[in-house]
Amino acid sequence: MIYPIIPYGDPVLRKVAEDIEFGSLDLHKLADDMFETMYAANGVGLAAPQIGMAIRVFVVDGRPMNDEDDEDEDNDPSLVDFKKVFVNPTIIEETGEEWGFEEGCLSIPGVRGEVFRPEFVKIHYWNELGEEKEEVFEGLAARIIQHEYDHIEGILFTDHLNMVKKRMIKNKLTDITKGKVSVDYKMKFSR
Repeated sequence: MIYPIIPYGDPVLRKVAEDIEFGSLDLHKLADDMFETMYAANGVGLAAPQIGMAIRVFVVDGRPMNDEDDEDEDNDPSLVDFKKVFVNPTIIEETGEEWGFEEGCLSIPGVRGEVFRPEFVKIHYWNELGEEKEEVFEGLAARIIQHEYDHIEGILFTDHLNMVKKRMIKNKLTDITKGKVSVDYKMKFSR
């Protein structure tokens, strides 16, 4: 099932999401639906608040960011086989040098901006099978995780932008909250 994406301005995107009690919902179905929704919108990550659920779940699949040729020198090795479900995650630490990369968000279409994040992230989480994990990710994989983790903390990538960039995108953000946006995926605007 493809869910509509919740746009910038909806209060659910600003809530700190709550932990899931295992057994309270079908995590396999939710994860499958979230992946289907993400792929339909050409995303590489999707957090539950972006489909209107204030719960601590996000899915990632960074593989499309690499060329199909695994030997391509421009490919990021952190994205090889990088398809995961994170349930009740907690970032333990973020380390390394902060580096800038232009980010976007399915909930904020048409807006992009350079965000600086640490190069490594150590995260504790459960997968959709209920298996407990603790892993370190780097590069673009770390960045995708940090971006999606922000969503379950009620933080958007635009919060990380400098004041000049924030002023430059203010009108676009206002338009999104009013539903004045053109995308090729379903969005759900509250009236």
